Amino acid sequence: MSVKGPASYFPSIEQKYGRPIAEWQQLIVDSPLTKHMELVGWLKTEYGLGHGHANALVAHTLATGQKGN
Repeated sequence: MSVKGPASYFPSIEQKYGRPIAEWQQLIVDSPLTKHMELVGWLKTEYGLGHGHANALVAHTLATGQKGN
C-alpha cells in the first residue's frame, strides 16, 4: 500500500534537501514557534523549503504529537 498524506512527500524532501526527515522533525520540535503556518514560513525562510514540503513536515510533526503543544 502506498504512503498517503504528508508522509508521501518525505522521499522527495530527503532527496531534494539532503537531510533525513528525523532531522527536519527535530528542527521543528526544537523551534520556539508553535503555530502551523509560523513553522511553515520559518522552514521556507530559513532553509529554503518549498511551501508543500514545509507544510508536509509541519503537519506530520504536529499530528504525531512530537512538538508537545
